[in-house]
Amino acid sequence: MSNARTISTVADLQHQTDLLLKEFDYEKEMFRTQTEQEGILRKIQQGLCWYPISTGRSYYNSLNQLVIEVERLTNKDIEHNFEYGRSVAFFSNQGNNLHYFNFQTTISYVQDDRMVVVLPSDEALVDVAGSHDLGIQISFDETSYKAMLAALKDVMQAKGNRLAELREKLIGNVPEEWLKLFPLRFPWLNASQEEAVNHVLSAKDVAIVHGPPGTGKTTTLVEAIYETLHRENQVLVCAQSNTAVDWISEKLVDRGMAVLRIGNPTRVNDKMLSFTYERRFEAHPDYPELWSIRKSIREMQGSMRKKSRDERDTVRNRISRLKLKATELEVQIDQDLFDNARVISCTLVGSSNRLMTEHHFDTLFIDEAAQALEAACWIAIAHADRVILAGDHHQLPPTIKCIEAMRGGLDRTLMEKIAERKPDTVSQLTIQYRMHEDIMRFPSHWFYHDSLKSAPEVRDRGILDLDIPIVWYDTSELDLTETTKAHSMSHINDEEAALMIEQLKMYIEKIGKERILDENIDFGVISPYRAQMQLIRNMIRHDEFFRKLRKQITVHTVDGFQGQERDVIVISLVRANDNGSIGFLKDLRRMNVAITRARMKLIIVGDSATMNREKFYREFYQYIQEKGAVYMLVKDNK
Repeated sequence: MSNARTISTVADLQHQTDLLLKEFDYEKEMFRTQTEQEGILRKIQQGLCWYPISTGRSYYNSLNQLVIEVERLTNKDIEHNFEYGRSVAFFSNQGNNLHYFNFQTTISYVQDDRMVVVLPSDEALVDVAGSHDLGIQISFDETSYKAMLAALKDVMQAKGNRLAELREKLIGNVPEEWLKLFPLRFPWLNASQEEAVNHVLSAKDVAIVHGPPGTGKTTTLVEAIYETLHRENQVLVCAQSNTAVDWISEKLVDRGMAVLRIGNPTRVNDKMLSFTYERRFEAHPDYPELWSIRKSIREMQGSMRKKSRDERDTVRNRISRLKLKATELEVQIDQDLFDNARVISCTLVGSSNRLMTEHHFDTLFIDEAAQALEAACWIAIAHADRVILAGDHHQLPPTIKCIEAMRGGLDRTLMEKIAERKPDTVSQLTIQYRMHEDIMRFPSHWFYHDSLKSAPEVRDRGILDLDIPIVWYDTSELDLTETTKAHSMSHINDEEAALMIEQLKMYIEKIGKERILDENIDFGVISPYRAQMQLIRNMIRHDEFFRKLRKQITVHTVDGFQGQERDVIVISLVRANDNGSIGFLKDLRRMNVAITRARMKLIIVGDSATMNREKFYREFYQYIQEKGAVYMLVKDNK
C-alpha cells in the first residue's frame, strides 16, 4: 500500500515536472523571439528593456561582487519588470543592429530608474564601460527553472527521510497529524483569527490559513509566527515574490522579531534595507578586516604581471593564505548573522541560495501561497519539518505563459491541492475589515459561499453622506471600440479612459480637493491591461486638475494591486467588441482582486454588452443595479 502511494505521488510530481518543462521551453523560445525579432520599442513598452542607459560607478559590494550602476534615460513613465535577482543582458545598438554582450548579469538592487547590476568579471566591466548606445533587457533566466526542477527531482527521489514523509502527507493519502494542545486566547484577534493561530500551532505536518480579502491574513500569520517562536528557535518565512516577502518581513519587524532578509527588498527604504543580509554583513564588527583582506588580494592579483616568476610564487602563496583567512571570516560572519536571527525570510526560489544550504527549520511559513508554483514551494519545503501555507486561491494565480502547461494544470497550486484533498488542514478567516458591506457582499457570495462578514466599524463606512458605494458607468450605448497596442499587443480603449477620467474628476469635485488632502483620502485606478494603465497614468500625470492630488492616486494593473487597498477604486474594463471577447478577464480571480481593493467606493467603467455574456459579469451587473447604481452613458447630441 505504501509503495502504491509513493508511485501515485511520484506520478503527480512527474506530471508537474513535464508541465514545468513545457513552460520552460515556451519561455525560452519567447525570449529567443524577443531577442531576435522584436524591436527595442516593443520591448520597452512591455517593461522588458531600458534604452538608452548610462553607466555610473563600479565597485565591489559587501558580498565581494563586482557591480555597476545603471540608469535609464528615457521612457521613465513606463512600468518595468526589473527586480532583484533577475537575470539581465547588456546590449549596444550599432546602426539599429543590437549586439548582445556574451555574458549574463543579475540585478542586485533596483529603485525607480536606477539599478545596480552584478558583473561576472573585470573584462565584462571593460566591455560595458567602453561601449556607446547601451541598453539592458531582462534575460531568460534558467536559474529559477533549474532550482524548481531540481527540487521536484529531490522530492520524487526522497526515501526514508522527512521530505519523503511530507510528500505523502501533503499530496498523498497519508493522513496529517495534530498535536493535542490547550487552545490559547488572543483577545486582540477575532474568533476566526484565533482559531487559525491555534490551528497552526497544533499542526505536526501542514496547516492552511485561508485569508479572503481584508480578513487580516497578515495579522493572523504574524501572530502564528510569533507564537511558534515561543516553541522554536528559528523559522523560515517565504513567498513567491520579493514584494510579498518585503511585506511580511516588515510586519514581523514591527512585531519585534529579529528578521534576516536573504536578497534585496523591492520596497527600498532604510527600514527595509536594515534587516537584509547584505547590510547586516557590512555592519558586522569583523567586516572591516574582511574588506581589507579582499582589497589586498585584488591589489596583489593586479600586480602579478609585473613580478618575476619567483616573486609570483611568493605572491600566490600570500594570496592563498589571505583567501583562507577571508573564507574563515566569511563563515564566522555568516554564522553570527544566522544565529542572531529568529526569522529567515526570502523568496521560494531564493531558498535555494548557497547561504541556505546548511540550514534546516522546524517550521516553514509560505505567504501568498496561492500565487506560487508548486515546484517553487518544494524548494523551501526541503528545508523544513512542517509547512504552513497562507493565501487565497480565489485571488491571483501563478503567472503561466504556456497555454498548454496551464491547461495541463501548472497553475493549480500546492495550496489548492492540499485544501482539496485534506480539508481539515484549512482554517478560513471570515471577518473582513476593509470594505463597505455592499462592496463585499457580491464577492463573498460568488467566491466564498457567503461566509464573509463585515466588521461593524467598516460595514457602513463612506466618504460622502448618502453616497452609493458601488456604481457602474455603462458605455454600451456609446459604440466604443477597443484596439490593440502595436508594440505590446495589450488592449487599449482611449475613449473609455477619457470617460473614466471624467467620472473620477466629478467624484473628486464632490468630495473636495482640500478635504482629500486634509484627510488623506486615496484613490486606486485599475485596468487589467498594461497599455490602458499606462495611458491613464499619463493622462493623470499631464492633467493640471490632478496636480496637487497625484500622490493620492495610484494607477496600476490588477497584479500591481494585489495585497493593496484604497478608499476609492476605479476600474476600467477596456473590452468593447461585437463578439463578447474578454480575454483573460474570464479568469474571475482577477476581478475578485480588483473589486475587493475598495474600502468605501467602487466605480466601474465598461461595456456591459461585451462583459455580460459571461455569467459572472451578468450577475455582478444585476447586483449593482439592485444594491448600487448603473448609469448608462449616452452620446452628447450637441
